[in-house]
Amino acid sequence: MPKASDLKRGMIVEIRGMPHVVKVVDCKSPSSRGAATLYKIRYTNLQTGQKQDESHKGDDFLKEADCMKVKVQYSYQDGDQYTFMNMEDFSQYSLISDDLEGQTEYLLEGLEGITCLLLDGVPIAIELPQSVNMEIVETAPGIKGASATGRTKPARLTSGLEVQVPEYLAEGEIIRINTANGKFMSRA
Repeated sequence: MPKASDLKRGMIVEIRGMPHVVKVVDCKSPSSRGAATLYKIRYTNLQTGQKQDESHKGDDFLKEADCMKVKVQYSYQDGDQYTFMNMEDFSQYSLISDDLEGQTEYLLEGLEGITCLLLDGVPIAIELPQSVNMEIVETAPGIKGASATGRTKPARLTSGLEVQVPEYLAEGEIIRINTANGKFMSRA
């Protein structure tokens, strides 16, 4: 049973007997002493598609939904549909972009380390790896000696995702991006 403080986007928990996928986790730290940290969570009901917001204290326990997890690789996109291949039996699963809200920017053809969550054999969500490597396709020219400062500049990556990167990076470099918060981690 995960605590509310351990929830991440894409996890599936059971609320009132129905499976819900975590879409957004927002942490609110109180200003007074002794108050508990609150986690405002936005869920999507996997059976009805209805969105729901709930608040939990950090040490509240939630019941994890009974679903199967399989390792998949991202294969391709066809219109609004994203296709993933099971790494064990090579079967394919498809999800629409609404099911992958906020995750499509990290999908590159051939990306491995993805976990697909199946409920009764039907794909309902994916869990991305902790980080992905992407190439910078557009940014301002790199500045020599800029590594001593903490200044950043915007950069567009191969998937279209825009992130803030240190000034010393240039186009064509491969960088590692954190998939939980969309921030630059390091050079790959």
